[in-house]
Amino acid sequence: MTTTLIRNGRLVTASDDFVADLLIEGETIQLIGKDLPMRADRVFDATGLLVLPGGIDPHVHLHYPQGPNQIVSSDDWLTGTIAAAFGGTTTVIDFVEATPGESFLRAFEARLADAADAVIDFGFHMTFNRADDAARAEIPAVIAAGMPSFKIYMAYDNIRLTDCEMLAALQTLKTHGGLPIVHAEDHDVIMTLVAQHIAEGHTEPRWHPRTRPVAGEADATARALAYAEIVGVPMHIVHVSSARGMRAIQEARARGVRATGEVCTQHLLLTDALYEQSVAEAARYVMAPPLRSEADTRALWDGLRAGALDCVVTDHCPFTMAQRLGRRRTPEFRKLPGGIVTNPDEPAWSNDVPAFNRMPGGAPGIETRVPLMFHLGVNAGKLSLQQFVNVTSTAAAKLFGLYPRKGTLAPGADADIVLFDPTREVTISAPTLHQNCDYTPYEGMRVRGWVRTVLVRGQVIIEEGEFKGKRGTGKYLKRNGL
Repeated sequence: MTTTLIRNGRLVTASDDFVADLLIEGETIQLIGKDLPMRADRVFDATGLLVLPGGIDPHVHLHYPQGPNQIVSSDDWLTGTIAAAFGGTTTVIDFVEATPGESFLRAFEARLADAADAVIDFGFHMTFNRADDAARAEIPAVIAAGMPSFKIYMAYDNIRLTDCEMLAALQTLKTHGGLPIVHAEDHDVIMTLVAQHIAEGHTEPRWHPRTRPVAGEADATARALAYAEIVGVPMHIVHVSSARGMRAIQEARARGVRATGEVCTQHLLLTDALYEQSVAEAARYVMAPPLRSEADTRALWDGLRAGALDCVVTDHCPFTMAQRLGRRRTPEFRKLPGGIVTNPDEPAWSNDVPAFNRMPGGAPGIETRVPLMFHLGVNAGKLSLQQFVNVTSTAAAKLFGLYPRKGTLAPGADADIVLFDPTREVTISAPTLHQNCDYTPYEGMRVRGWVRTVLVRGQVIIEEGEFKGKRGTGKYLKRNGL
């Protein structure tokens, strides 16, 4: 059995901060202590480095076909998980979404096969996109397959549930111990406003946030949590983007609802002022929910620090600029360790820039989440080191049934470990990232603190800026009931 010794590192968990050695045997942490024996197959001197539990991003969309044209997000399971690893994330949770007439379990089998190239560990949430008798009858089998969390959309045609269907879904989840995780926006408000703006010729991306107002998010969040209160089921709200949406969670908690919430990096760091640019620039920020005001970003940071929000995610769903602007149906290039592979023979899709409601929505961010949260959280005095570890790893592990196997540094836990250099300064730029996307929302941001070495279950997959892992070594994580 291979042994690895990490010496003299500053170990930081959600509750502790101390200097020690850490011994790995095989895939798990064996010992933590002072002056552990030097004998090991490999020794890392972590003097001056932070030793962190691997990051957990419980909200990503890899190789995801979106919208009526089925435009596929540009990161597949190989490029997306490599990028995650370079950014200090060692576990992701993606989604299974059944097509019309397809069973939930058949969709899971197909998605599992699609993830065969992953280089880090992964799990799935099941999308509860219909609530008929057959779908609800499948829920116990879905939970038994390791997916106890269920995505419910309150927006988007074809995948959303009506209020009546949502109540039925929540009742089923209560019966079987499933956790609803809810995309809370008001579908009717969105569709009405989109139709009005398009009819008036307002097609540029700057009109996008005007069709998904804060009031609609807050109302949908409050309504979803009211249903959770009526049924008596816990509920997690995904990508909270506004102060009013966050307050709806706080108010529900005050009434005794077991409510949790997450926030995306982009909603903490970027504002709706970015929509007031050229079409090509503003198109980068078409996402749902959209970016909000600076006052909202300040409130979300305050809520994260105070525990009103539980974890930081990315909702990573990247599209190249060619995809966003309607030039090609599939990515123009493919980033892999060793360079960019171009695809010049792909057929053109369109030469016309689509209206904002026809652009694929989402943002890249799987690689930059941990460094950004360290720099703009810890370095800026908004989060303690322990809070930083909690919101990027431990809280998600606890929420989604991975703790204590993941999300901590302790004997018996998987040896998912990040050696993080708190002094290294890096300017974020798309050409130097590994995400299969030709832009980053954080272009030009200078951060202090960067990943040096990453281990997944004891195996070194990132070392000094080089990918050392192997295609397909990530494991599916069968999660227990929540």
